Amino acid sequence: MFSTALTIAGSDPSGGAGLQADLKTFHQRKVYGMAVLTLWTVQNTKGVKSVRVLRPSDVLAQLDAVLEDIRPGAVKTGALGNASVIRALAERFRVLKYPLVLDPVMISKHGARLLERNAVQTLKKELIPCATLVTPNLPEAELLTGLNIRDIGGMKTAARQILRLGPRAVLIKGGHLQGAAPDVFCDARRLTVLAGRRVSTKHTHGTGCTYSACVAAELAKGSEVLSAVRIAKRFISKAIRTSPGLGKGSGPVNHFAEV
Repeated sequence: MFSTALTIAGSDPSGGAGLQADLKTFHQRKVYGMAVLTLWTVQNTKGVKSVRVLRPSDVLAQLDAVLEDIRPGAVKTGALGNASVIRALAERFRVLKYPLVLDPVMISKHGARLLERNAVQTLKKELIPCATLVTPNLPEAELLTGLNIRDIGGMKTAARQILRLGPRAVLIKGGHLQGAAPDVFCDARRLTVLAGRRVSTKHTHGTGCTYSACVAAELAKGSEVLSAVRIAKRFISKAIRTSPGLGKGSGPVNHFAEV
């Protein structure tokens, strides 16, 4: 029996991030992947040229078509674009009981906005409470909490604060720290630091998408949340270390990585 997972995310035509990265990750982790498009971008490894968000009705039509036919073992979200799309999805996920990994994608690697500023509060109030796991990087965690995060202590404080928004668990990624790159996991029972070495490379396009997609794949196979996070941490670390060096800018990680 195949495990199945669904990504609800934007498109990256260069293949390094977004639903393309998610589907590659699902496949590598031996999970059948499905995708609902929320927005499309014109981008490559050098930058994002434009972004266009789909209508909420178009996003929901795709979602409903998938769910009436193939039920996912887990779902992840990526770039959602605006408050209207978030509200529409939140209405569905208040009823649906699939494990939900919410990657609160707000700004691309190259600085392009993938979530309207006025949608952050909607994300906090309506969709984050539906999540099994929320996976912000440091800038996203700062926007969600209003904190200035500069070390592991700040990450722990932010994780606890985001947990109070209602998700079952929070994973704050430390890739933007100076020096080492630890992550902080927090749920109602524990707070755990996952150590990580920094890799000296510019090829980190799609790391957040790939990391959260791997968590979703492991949840779809039945893993407990922290166990899924540990596997995903090993996967993304190796994917960064062995990045293929494609493109003239910030290239993709290695989605063929094995752990």
